[in-house]
Amino acid sequence: MAAFARVRLVMLSSVACSILAACGADGVASPGEGVIVIPAPTPTPTPTPTPTPTPTGVTPAAACPSIAGPALSDLGTITGPQGTWRNCGFPARFTASTAIPKVAGVIYSLPGRVDVGTDQGATSTNTDVTLTIDPGVTIFGATGVSYLVVNRGNRIDAVGTPSQPIIFTGRGNVVGSADDNTSQLWGGVVLLGRAPVTDCLAPGATPGTAACERDTEGTSNALYGGAQPADNSGRMSYVQIRYSGFILSADKELQGLTPSGVGSGTTIENIQVHNSSDDGIEVFGGRVNMRNLAITGAEDDGLDTDVGYKGNVQFLLAVQRAGGTVGDSMLEIDSNGNEDTTPRQNVALSNFTFIHRANAAGNTASVLIRGGADYRLMNGLIVAPGISCVRINSATTIQTTGADEAGPPKFDSVNMQCGGASAFLGTSGVTNDQVATIFNGGTNNSATYVPTLSNVFINGATETARPAFNPVPINAFFVNAGYVGAVRDASDTRFTGWTCNSATASFGSSSAACTLIPV
Repeated sequence: MAAFARVRLVMLSSVACSILAACGADGVASPGEGVIVIPAPTPTPTPTPTPTPTPTGVTPAAACPSIAGPALSDLGTITGPQGTWRNCGFPARFTASTAIPKVAGVIYSLPGRVDVGTDQGATSTNTDVTLTIDPGVTIFGATGVSYLVVNRGNRIDAVGTPSQPIIFTGRGNVVGSADDNTSQLWGGVVLLGRAPVTDCLAPGATPGTAACERDTEGTSNALYGGAQPADNSGRMSYVQIRYSGFILSADKELQGLTPSGVGSGTTIENIQVHNSSDDGIEVFGGRVNMRNLAITGAEDDGLDTDVGYKGNVQFLLAVQRAGGTVGDSMLEIDSNGNEDTTPRQNVALSNFTFIHRANAAGNTASVLIRGGADYRLMNGLIVAPGISCVRINSATTIQTTGADEAGPPKFDSVNMQCGGASAFLGTSGVTNDQVATIFNGGTNNSATYVPTLSNVFINGATETARPAFNPVPINAFFVNAGYVGAVRDASDTRFTGWTCNSATASFGSSSAACTLIPV
């Protein structure tokens, strides 16, 4: 855990004036001729008082705003390089629908685990508590184990704007100790829903039913799952989640964003997860669709999906941290250990750009699909010059028959620059040649792509010339963008303004540095 130290430098200056009086021959007294007189120095003028500097940056509000339900805690002030804020702590649980307003000089904090409502159960159909967060609000985790949990049957309404994103971050970011390699300052955001999942807690429970529920990774008594595919956990849009992913115990980590059993009625779009110490986003089951995702600097996987997730994702940009010392796969798709359970994972992803820099990734490939998952990848760019691009693990991943089976993974208009011993890896009953055959059986795929990207991820001439695949017939969620990759060209503003810049990736002058808090 990084220490949160604040160093204040004070520079003092003074002027010393020494007067040296020199006497000529006539002025020097011979011994015995009286007293030698040393002239008095000219008096030093009284200094003019230095004016007190006018405070700059943020100045704290006089008090925390009033909200519905349990009150905010006035925790005094917190100071960083950009000024001083009134620190208003969230209650441990929101028990009434509440709006968190943007107020000049106020910043909000999570004192630990903060719950939105109480679990309404898998079979409920109501909405109990909604937490609304205004555009431009900043919320920080005060401790490593701080995280926000939106329980089943409750909602979040965190909708920022392109110029005023909502920011979730850690205390070190506020006080100025965060840098381009900081992570693990707090937990993250966990959404819990009533949509179908697999790998049930209760022995003998049927996956995908109301009896099948699970506890969220890294937490306790944060239950999710049910039999309502269209369940609505609220809205998140134009949101940054910075420096998250605290490890609670061995193999129990929190991601930046964890949608768990979240239904298709939920809106998740325009989300940046920056420097998570675990995955950027990990989806546990459910049916949520997502659009416009930027994952920068994740220390494990970019997007990880598990336990029967079925959904659609369009415009995903994932860039591993500069230097290539951290990060695993850009995609990790898991259903291993319970491979033929239903509902099977079945996800369609269109318009993605993966910048893979960690050549020593533990998964040994930029994209790992395993354990019976069904996936369709379209209009993609994988830049992984030091590692294999696609690994398929387990014969169940390429089978063609079985319950809820959609066949082997599919690739259309996917372009890859690969390294390693082979562009394609097959393991646990799958051969390299089988993976290559699956990839080459799609439309307009290339494993010999040579990038001409500018500014890390912006399409150049080569990318523009590559044919695109129309994903609309796959699902009405998609739009026919007409290009491969996540960003069309330098005029594309999809990820500008609401994101933050770092050494990992810069989104342009309209985006501020991730190390700064908007003021």
